[in-house]
Amino acid sequence: MNKTFLDDIKSKNSTIKREILRLCILHESYSIADLSKEINASVPTVTKLLSELIDDGFILDLGKLGTSGGRRPSIFGLNEAAGYFVGVDIARQHFHIAITDFKGSVVAFIQDIEFVLEAKADSFKNMCKIVKEKVSESGVSWNKVLSVGVSLSGRVNPEEGYSMSYFMSDDLPLNAIFQKELDVPVSIENDSRAMAFGEYLAGKHGLTEKNMLSINLSWGLGMGMILDGALYYGKSGFSGEIGHFPLLDNDRICRCGKIGCLETGASGSALHRMIKEQLAAGRTSALSTKYKAGEEITLDDILKAVEDEDVLAIEGIGKVGETLGRAIAGLINIFNPGLVIIGGRLIVGKNYLMYPIKTSVNKYSLNRVSSDTKIKFSTLGRSAASIGNCLIARNKLLGIM
Repeated sequence: MNKTFLDDIKSKNSTIKREILRLCILHESYSIADLSKEINASVPTVTKLLSELIDDGFILDLGKLGTSGGRRPSIFGLNEAAGYFVGVDIARQHFHIAITDFKGSVVAFIQDIEFVLEAKADSFKNMCKIVKEKVSESGVSWNKVLSVGVSLSGRVNPEEGYSMSYFMSDDLPLNAIFQKELDVPVSIENDSRAMAFGEYLAGKHGLTEKNMLSINLSWGLGMGMILDGALYYGKSGFSGEIGHFPLLDNDRICRCGKIGCLETGASGSALHRMIKEQLAAGRTSALSTKYKAGEEITLDDILKAVEDEDVLAIEGIGKVGETLGRAIAGLINIFNPGLVIIGGRLIVGKNYLMYPIKTSVNKYSLNRVSSDTKIKFSTLGRSAASIGNCLIARNKLLGIM
């Protein structure tokens, strides 16, 4: 990839150019005079740097601004084709890819690419090869990719570039391994935080609230927090581990090794366990035939049964919703968010999930606090984390976060 001012983090002109791009991302377009005021730089300086940004293909002259009288100023905005950002969301047995243009609009979303990532060099190389191939197949040349964002489940420290789930080396952080193979800047993130950022900037409910919680209800249970308009990381980058909050008195050992974690009662893995226990006890279900034949009952099977209005599956997802709602009530009491977004695989349960969530919230939360909070399902669905990765990668490249 050709070197640009984005590779220069020290010079004053590079800093001003990044600020111009940041402002155009936030506000679509600017005149030279308005940019001069915003960044506290002279009109000649802004004019010169805008000219360079236009020559480099990052900014477009959008023509004259309509006014009621007098000389009409030219306005400038982002060139959406200046470059692209790739978001890779890695799950247990597959991964998703989103591609956004420079403005943040989604160009392509490729889901359910079968792959099991292992903490081995060859596994990372193979995944990176597939990512490059899929991006090229979508019509985006890899040399137009400016940065890549990767999200993984579990504890991730984005600042240091390490993941506890895919630990490779003390000397080489995970993002550096990806960066070596992809040959562009790479950031890594926890999947639930990436989902939260995607919902905040690209979801239908997001930007209306600067304080929002995003719940990732999938095989596990995670959370991303937007506090005062920014992702909240905590001291070590491990914030949002709601799945391991010791809320339940059930003596079940969680995959983290602790007992009574919320995830043991409110997650896809908990739903999977509950349904199999009920089938073993002789409960009748659309899943009974498959279970009695000794075939594996997967989470996808259970979620399909929910959609088909199977009574046992509906009861199970209702119990998950009830338990999760109790936890959300506590979060509302602590954070007083304007919005809680529920995303992840289990939202196919729709009202069978949402009704018990809201019932528990009404039962356990402080009314004066919860009355200010809206609880909504994700509008981005399975693409949320991948899109969030693209936007995080863009913002980090521009020095916005």
